[in-house]
Formats: sequence, structure tokens, C-alpha cells
Amino acid sequence: MAYRAGAYDAAVNALLLYPAFADTFWSFRHALKFVGRRAALPPLGLVTIAAMLPATWRLRVVDTNVRPLSAADLEWADIVLLSAMNAQRRSAKELVARAHAAGKTIVAGGPLFDAEQAAFPQVDHFVLGEAEATLAPFLDDFTNGRARRVYVGDGLPDLHQTPVPRWDLLKLGDYHSMSLQFSRGCPFDCEFCDITSRFGHLPRTKSPEQIIAELDELYGLGWRGSVFFVDDNLIGNKRALKTGLLPALVRWRQGRRGMSFYTEASINLAQDAELMASMVEAGFGTVFIGVETPEDAGLAECNKRQNRGRDLIADVRTLQHAGLQVMGGFIVGFDSDTPSVFRRMSEFIQASGIVTAMVGMLSAPSSTRLYDRMKREGRLLGEMSGDNTDGTTNIRPRMGVEALREGYRSILRGIYAPGPYYRRVRTFLHEYRPRKLHAVVDWHHIWALLYSIVRLGVIGRERFHYWGLIGWTLVRRPKLIHAAVTFAIYGHHFRRVCKGLGA
Repeated sequence: MAYRAGAYDAAVNALLLYPAFADTFWSFRHALKFVGRRAALPPLGLVTIAAMLPATWRLRVVDTNVRPLSAADLEWADIVLLSAMNAQRRSAKELVARAHAAGKTIVAGGPLFDAEQAAFPQVDHFVLGEAEATLAPFLDDFTNGRARRVYVGDGLPDLHQTPVPRWDLLKLGDYHSMSLQFSRGCPFDCEFCDITSRFGHLPRTKSPEQIIAELDELYGLGWRGSVFFVDDNLIGNKRALKTGLLPALVRWRQGRRGMSFYTEASINLAQDAELMASMVEAGFGTVFIGVETPEDAGLAECNKRQNRGRDLIADVRTLQHAGLQVMGGFIVGFDSDTPSVFRRMSEFIQASGIVTAMVGMLSAPSSTRLYDRMKREGRLLGEMSGDNTDGTTNIRPRMGVEALREGYRSILRGIYAPGPYYRRVRTFLHEYRPRKLHAVVDWHHIWALLYSIVRLGVIGRERFHYWGLIGWTLVRRPKLIHAAVTFAIYGHHFRRVCKGLGA
């Protein structure tokens, strides 16, 4: 029987569910076993929601990327709260079906449900958009027995009211990295991106004090590993970053071991030497950059104005020389793309030394200008999968779907084959100029090294490439041996994912 809401002070057993991701590029599933972790990142949105729920509620988080949902979990629960992204669609449907069959009240939110309420008729209540704007009205109605089915926020909420996430509800040791968020929104307007339609063009930020409180909480719980700032463009509000967050991080890190940071940023970071230096001093060692394409026509088509007219390889070098590893996002399938784009893309990735190169086929999220254009032109093929590295697309490309898919696979076969991949790692290690090495060696690192020696260096097909990289690094860049081993492990994961795509 579905739970009937009472007053705010009622003792409610709330089960917070996070669906499983498929075996994707970013899951790092095949790499995690090298370090004894179960998932790459925790469900940040879900544990933030947990901090907004009534203090009298009893909470339990089940991240099905870490462990399966049990019958005992459902029996314990009065209400089930579910958060999901598009890439978790299949698992979300399974969890909703199980919770419904158990007679539970189901509340759902997150990007998947923002666009697909009709696909989830068993969900009782949808709390959509940003929780700071929609959760409180829902809770007020729910606890007074008058909850509507759909709640949509009005405007963009102030992030200064966002609480410290309830990381204490998780087993931190299950995860490779922790995550937190400083800002939402982006000043740019790329046609294929839904960030501005969801969060606006003017980045809103938390206060430095909020971020320090979150770091204090993680540190107090014993976390000493890496932390991912999940902002879609951390440098979208440079003033808040330079004058607020970065100086606060520099002060906070004094006298504390561990806690390296990584994030996402736009390529114009390479134009700001002061900002790069400040980020490195504050503990950032890696940035994900949306390079998208080396073709200027493709950049113009998608309105990636911040990338146009630039020597993108020189920009990547600038970031690497500043002490920032660059992860790169790439897209094929623009209308202006010709068959030569696949060779050009592969050559660019190899020359850049971007080891972690996420290549995807152009797809159109439902709240983007690209989606609207494809709909007008009658070129939509349904909803996107949410995994932009699974070799699928929801649009009909000019060059044809099969030609695009085969070209896409040819890129993956080229850049993740052992020879090209290990050469690209050497290119990066040759160019990388870290100002500080933030890693703290623990038993996970020792286990990863030993496991990599056996799995990659003894029985792996790439063993000659593996030992060649280790030897080269010990001679040329011995302080970067940890990075060399890490990239060897990443390569194992990437090749497994590519094999699943037929590449």
C-alpha cells in the first residue's frame, strides 16, 4: 500500500535509489577493479536531496552501481525517491517497476524525468528541475496529504541555500572519487548542449564558505582522494573563481594531505595564465575540455565560438605545460562533416596528447536548439540514449547513419589500439609540467601497480607496450610513474568499451 503522508514530524523511512549505469566510457568499470573500487563517482544529487529532507525522516541510500537493491530495502521503505540521468534509463525503469510492485510511493527527479514523465506512469510524483526550487513545495504538500503529480520550479534558485550533501549515508570507500558542485550555468550557447536551457547563461555559484564546509565534511569522514567539481564550466564565472573559491581552496589545503581536484572548463582557460596558475596552486590537476572538432566549419555550425579561430593543439599544450592534464570531448556527425573528418579527428587526438579522448556521435538532447532544428527538418530518430559514447544517435546525419557509425568506429579502433594509445600517453608525459604532485600513495595504488603488472604486463596482449611505457617513464619522467600506470589501466578499460561497440 502506498504511504500516506502525515505531518513533517512523522517518522518516515525514505529509500533513496540511484539506478545503475551501463558499461560506458565514463563508468571506468574495467579500471575500477585495479583499485578495489565499485563505482567512479557517488550520487551527488541524491545525497544533496537527502540533506534537504525533514530531519525526522530515516534515510537509506542504495546506489545500484555499488550494490543491488534488496527486497529488505523495499520492505523497510515507506517512500522511494529516485534520481536518474538518461544513461540510467533502463535501470531506472527496472527500479520503478520493483518499487511499484512493492506498493511504494515513488518520487522521481533528475534529467531523465525532466523530459520523460510519460515513459514512467508508475511514478506517483515528479519533482523536476532544481531541487532548491521544487522540493520544499512538494514536501509541504506531501506531508499534508495534497501532493500534486508534477512539480516544476519557477526561475533559477540561489545556490547559497544548498546544504552540505549527506555523504555520511554512503560508504565512501566504494568510490574512486568524491564530487561537489560550485556553480550551475554557462555563458556560452552551443547548439547541442542543454546546460543553458536548464541552468541559464549566467553562472550561479555557492559561496567559498559552502565549498569549504563540504570539503571539511569529506575530510572529517576520512576522504583523502580526488574530488570532482562537477560544474559544466567551472570558469564560467571567472570573477567568483579568482577572488573567492580559488584563494579559499589554497588556504584550506595548507597543512592537509591529499584531496586533488579535477573539473570541466572551456578552452579559453588557456588564454588566462593567472587563472591556470591559481587553479594548479589550489589543487586542480585535470580539466575536461569540450574540444568537439578540429574542423572550423563544425565549430561554426554548433556555435562553439570559444573554440573557433584558435590553434587548439597549442591551447592543449598551454594547459599541459601549466600543469593541467586535459581530458577531451569530441563529436563527429555535424552537417558540415565529410568523410575526411574521421582521419583528421584521429590525427588531432594523437598529436594533442589528450589520453582520455571521449569521442561521440552528435545527438540532440530534448531541450536544445539542435533538437528543435532536427525536429523542424524531420531528422529526429527518437530519444537519445544518454550515453554519448555508445555509437548511437537520435538524429539523421547528412552523411548517413551507417557511414557515420563506421567512421566513428574507425576513430576508436585507431586511437585506442595499444600502439597509438601508448604513444599518446608518452606524448602527454613528455609535455606535462606539473607544479605539484597531489597524489597520496595508499594501498589502493600499490594494489593497482601489482595488478597492472600481472594483468597488463604479463598476460595482456599489450604487455610489450606496457613495459615500454614503464621503462620510458622511469628514464625520462620518473616522477610521473603513477600517471603512466594509471593511463595503462585506463587504456585497458577503453579497449574493453570499444570492443563492446564493435570497434
